[in-house]
Amino acid sequence: MRHARRLRPTAFAVVLAIAVAIPAAARTSGAPPTEETAVRATVERYLHGLQYNDVGDLARAFRPDARLFFVRKDGTLGELTQQKWYEGFRESAGKKEEGDLSIASLDVTGNAASVKVVENYPRSRYTDYVSLLKIDGAWWIVNKIYFAEKR
Repeated sequence: MRHARRLRPTAFAVVLAIAVAIPAAARTSGAPPTEETAVRATVERYLHGLQYNDVGDLARAFRPDARLFFVRKDGTLGELTQQKWYEGFRESAGKKEEGDLSIASLDVTGNAASVKVVENYPRSRYTDYVSLLKIDGAWWIVNKIYFAEKR
């Protein structure tokens, strides 16, 4: 008869720590699940808008007065209004972009949230940091900063 191997106390502690840490890591902030879900839904709408070049979805995620900031090649601050940014989607409207877009982290505190988004495309990678506020009961992206790099 074969005997089951016993875990050493240190191995058991490691397994137990991992088992406890995984569910804790699944939650990304201390906000109630309903607020996290609402923030996630707004950001998912934004990601769908990006993936399908859908300005309607982008407009439903971003406040009209939201701005996008980035650093130009010359090191100066660049800024886009929503309307200027949307012009870049006109030629590709409805066309699906090949790539993997995902929420890397999400943090909610009261009526404010910050979300890190990673967009991996065949020729480029974008890392976005979007700021959201809950205004009149709805979550809106009010600001976006991003970093773009070629692959």
